[in-house]
Amino acid sequence: MKKQNLENHIRFYPPHHFVFYPITLILLGISIYFASTCEDQRAIWIFIATLIALIIWVAFMLRQHYSLILQNRIVRLELRYRYFTLTSQRLELLENNLNDSQIFALRFAPDEELVDLIQRTISENLSGTQIKKSIKNWKGDYNRV
Repeated sequence: MKKQNLENHIRFYPPHHFVFYPITLILLGISIYFASTCEDQRAIWIFIATLIALIIWVAFMLRQHYSLILQNRIVRLELRYRYFTLTSQRLELLENNLNDSQIFALRFAPDEELVDLIQRTISENLSGTQIKKSIKNWKGDYNRV
């Protein structure tokens, strides 16, 4: 697996991104085409196009919602565990000073940079992007959704 860094940490899910969505978008395009060219069956094709668009939207929202909520919980737990292992202190005491973007960016910091980066993030209110750019030895997250 390719070493992960700031430039390549975005991940695609092939069945959704390269199969399901292209097929449904093609079907949507076909239904819109027929809705605009078949005057006698326009209402049916508009209904089909609307239904396909709704299916695309629901599939996207459900996939994103379920997987991201679970992933967010796991990232928080992992960060709490790592912080406790490194400091023997609970991260929950500092967590109120960190927003989601900061917490999710901190997961890419290796253990030797994590504690200092958390302290710096709290004191300087670094954004998620600033945190990622501050990481010297990127710790890849290869199991993300």
